[in-house]
Amino acid sequence: MLNEIQMAPVAVLFARADSIYKSISGCDVWDIERDALSWPGGAPVIAHPPCRAWGRLRHMAKPRAGEKELALWAVDQVRAFGGVLEHPTGSRLWLEKPLPEPGKQDKFGGWTLPIHQHWFGHRAEKSTLLYICGCTPAQIPDLPLVLGEAQFVVDTSGRRRDGSRCKTKREITKAEREQTPFELATWLCELAKRCSSQQKFNIIPN
Repeated sequence: MLNEIQMAPVAVLFARADSIYKSISGCDVWDIERDALSWPGGAPVIAHPPCRAWGRLRHMAKPRAGEKELALWAVDQVRAFGGVLEHPTGSRLWLEKPLPEPGKQDKFGGWTLPIHQHWFGHRAEKSTLLYICGCTPAQIPDLPLVLGEAQFVVDTSGRRRDGSRCKTKREITKAEREQTPFELATWLCELAKRCSSQQKFNIIPN
């Protein structure tokens, strides 16, 4: 998709220890060992904060102490330095922070882009919301066009609200649920690089 992977420095916050971003030039990757909360700022952001406390099956989740608040902190970093935050469709973060619905813009210039990670090579559809600050819809990299349906599901997508499985399609593994496809990672890097970090906003904590 992107032939050139020579990126300007981009901070990737809340990455997996085996993150694909570690293979992409110009990514400053903050995994659990580095502790994203220690990131000093100063660069556009790609934020992948934990989502289990915010998702559709949050009533079944058992997040660690303080884990839910990481997403709120990540939104503030995206607003302050420019960049993008990724969370699953249905995340309650959009209501609690709040973040704008698709087609609207907030006072920080932020807006929401719905995507399917299947477009970027994921085996499941993995419906996703991106909160973007620092560039307009006209400035983002080209989105891929992929026809047809994914042959796998994220297990939470293939479950009823009570947790029982629908068994309509095969499920991906737990690791695949958390991993970012390489093509999406490079697309997000290019997106973050295009986001302005020159203008800082005064963030008012919730």
